[in-house]
Amino acid sequence: MTDKLVTLAIRTYHRAQMIKTVLMSKGIQTEIHNLNLENPELAVGVRVRIKESDLPQALTIVESVEKEWESENPKPAKKTILIPIDFADIVEKTIDYGFNFAYRIKATIEFLYVYHIPAFTITSNNDISTYSITDNDLLRRIITTTNADVQNLKNKLAVRINQGEIPKVHYEFILKQGVPDEVIPDYCKKSKPDLIVMGTHGRRPGNELIGSVAAEVIETTNSPVFAIPSQVSENCEINRIAFLTNFDQNDLIAIDKTIELFRTESPELYFVHSSDKNDAWSEVMLEGIKTYFSKHYPNIKTNYSFIVSSTSPEQIDDFLHKKDINLLAFNTRKRRLFSRLFNPGLAYKMVLHSNTMLFVTHV
Repeated sequence: MTDKLVTLAIRTYHRAQMIKTVLMSKGIQTEIHNLNLENPELAVGVRVRIKESDLPQALTIVESVEKEWESENPKPAKKTILIPIDFADIVEKTIDYGFNFAYRIKATIEFLYVYHIPAFTITSNNDISTYSITDNDLLRRIITTTNADVQNLKNKLAVRINQGEIPKVHYEFILKQGVPDEVIPDYCKKSKPDLIVMGTHGRRPGNELIGSVAAEVIETTNSPVFAIPSQVSENCEINRIAFLTNFDQNDLIAIDKTIELFRTESPELYFVHSSDKNDAWSEVMLEGIKTYFSKHYPNIKTNYSFIVSSTSPEQIDDFLHKKDINLLAFNTRKRRLFSRLFNPGLAYKMVLHSNTMLFVTHV
């Protein structure tokens, strides 16, 4: 029986060629399957395939050489803003804010798009369902559609930059194969961008996929996250900010970051404390924070308020609407999987229930 070919790795075209060269030098027969034959340098998801019997040796070799390549070419220190996209209409809002932030802090933008290739497809005929393994034609269609979407967005960005709608900043596209709610949080944790800008709803009304991904990213990454609901109007000016505080010392640093990123000509800042009861000590603390920032930022109008609630998203959201708040900001910490599953944090609740933009730091 012949030794069948198996996929060792899925890499970019350039990296796949490097791996093939190394394996061939070790006497391991290697093939690469490129799904974009017309433009191989732009190919996404190039498969490195070897004989099944060579798999254990090849895995060891590839793991070793890739570690060497990474150590030889350390990433230069640069600021990056990550924008996960699904090519929905909301992407324009994330682009507007993302490009302006990038211009302000002199950062590079990374667009992250995750495409999914199903392991099998299902067809129904006369109440009979047929399962079939995904074939090469479907793979080509998915890759072709993905590349076409990327090129279309590049063309739109070029037009908007030339027309002066968005500032000219460097940007690049990162394409990953997998499931969005797994790949996006994992990439955020590994790449550690200076800021993540993302939408909180997916392509179709009622689809909470991107909303749940945003919540997962907020609760698992150390990077600050700016989340934009699909209901937010275009070119919404952020001049009324509510900062939810629990009087933690790190809140002062988080508030500084918020003010620096969202500085406008006439900003107004509300310091908000949410608690089951309104006591005198809380009022003293809020007044102290207000006084501190009034001295350090005299051009910012400051207020403070209480919300009698213990992390209720409905009551907090009601306060935001009454005060016409554009942005809710707060500081939180990474939470362990067990606590996220059985006791979702405020960030997770607000992402899925509020139509107000969120800025979450992890100081």
